[in-house]
Amino acid sequence: MIKTNENQKTDLLLEQIADYVLNEEITSEEAFSTAHYVLIDTLGCGILALNYPECTKLLGPVVPGTIVPSGVRVPGTSHVLDPIQGAFNIGTMIRWLDYNDTWLAAEWGHPSDNLGGILAVADFVSQERLKKGQEPMKMLEVLEMMIKAHEIQGVLALENSLNRVGLDHVLYVKIATTAVVTKMLGGSREEIINALSNAWIDNSSLRTYRHAPNTGSRKSWAAGDATSRAVRLALMAVKGEMGYQTALSAPGWGFQDVLFNKKELVLSQPLKSYVMENVLFKVSYPAEFHAQTAAEAGVALHPQVINRLDEIDKIVITTHESAIRIIDKRGPLNNPADRDHCLQYITAIALLKGNIVAEDYEDDVAVDPRIDQLRAKMVINENPRYTADYLDPEKRSIANAVQVYFKDGHYTEEVECEYPLGHRFRRDEAKPKITEKYHHNLLTHYSKKQLKEIEAISYDYAKLSTMNVDDFVELFVK
Repeated sequence: MIKTNENQKTDLLLEQIADYVLNEEITSEEAFSTAHYVLIDTLGCGILALNYPECTKLLGPVVPGTIVPSGVRVPGTSHVLDPIQGAFNIGTMIRWLDYNDTWLAAEWGHPSDNLGGILAVADFVSQERLKKGQEPMKMLEVLEMMIKAHEIQGVLALENSLNRVGLDHVLYVKIATTAVVTKMLGGSREEIINALSNAWIDNSSLRTYRHAPNTGSRKSWAAGDATSRAVRLALMAVKGEMGYQTALSAPGWGFQDVLFNKKELVLSQPLKSYVMENVLFKVSYPAEFHAQTAAEAGVALHPQVINRLDEIDKIVITTHESAIRIIDKRGPLNNPADRDHCLQYITAIALLKGNIVAEDYEDDVAVDPRIDQLRAKMVINENPRYTADYLDPEKRSIANAVQVYFKDGHYTEEVECEYPLGHRFRRDEAKPKITEKYHHNLLTHYSKKQLKEIEAISYDYAKLSTMNVDDFVELFVK
């Protein structure tokens, strides 16, 4: 077939995302309220990550000692960086401990990862405006862009599974961040489409680093990498760099033919504020979200089993298909990144300790022989109802059940947990816990005086939403 350079119609998906970012008015009070909690929870997770040298070694400028005049400030540090590297730093911090919000659908991911690019660009734009004598950006716009980035990433994830073709979910972080930060930089509709087309052409990292035998720490900085690349493409687009109208649909060369098994990418519902309203918080435990309810069940069973460990015959975990596909792991676990994505390891820690903290994935805890002894006794079963309810848009459950059987024939009750604490159905119950978590995370890093100043703003939606972005970021500078 002869191929020509005749003008092609722009891929509809690119236009839909651009029009949503530019024109959709977000009126949902629930979405803005939830975004407020997502903001503080995400920043708190990033501050907690600064206690881990494996994270902090990746932060700072590319060339040591580089300082960018009026550059992006990285919360909890003294780094002042260009917006691309600032996005990488903030994005890496907030994802490091796998403790921020989660979205589960045909594809999975963590929509708050977009905050790396959003906050970096907001701080950059605000300071650029100040230099020109203009009004800086307000935090309300940061919350709005968070809602829109959540929506783009999450609705793409509803029907378009990247994991089924071996690609990592951070591609959707790149797409969502690209769209909103191009708008924040003053990009036109055409420039947003151009940036988005380049983001799709950029491809995606493989999921290699999320699965045995290669599970590793890249999964903790992959989102930072994606959100920073989005900022780079956005900056290029607003300088006039061209785009590609059929980046998705071009026969033979477009994303869909090359990397998506020739399937069409679709938005299964209009882009509004559904994802932010339904997003899942990791409130109780720093663990892969498909295991959150197993962790809750294991903690509930802890008092009944801790003094009978040698008497256990088997432990039955009943779960849903996605959990089996992602985190059912047998055999050696090589590092913290491997362990916090293992259903059996997480459940074993819950049964042994009656709690789970980030340190439980480190080598000095993992050497406890009781953990692998319990893992060896675990049987994983799928409950088809759990799998169906996981995909039901009216439920979006993440169900697990745990039951322990003893050698003498006795057994515990089956502890079933269908909706984790961070689920929309348990939002009111979760909110006080989210603020407690935030306070605890900040307490690991800040003096009492600075902590008091941060919290005075953080919990007051009216004050926070009307605050200049540069002033808000300044609160967190170490």
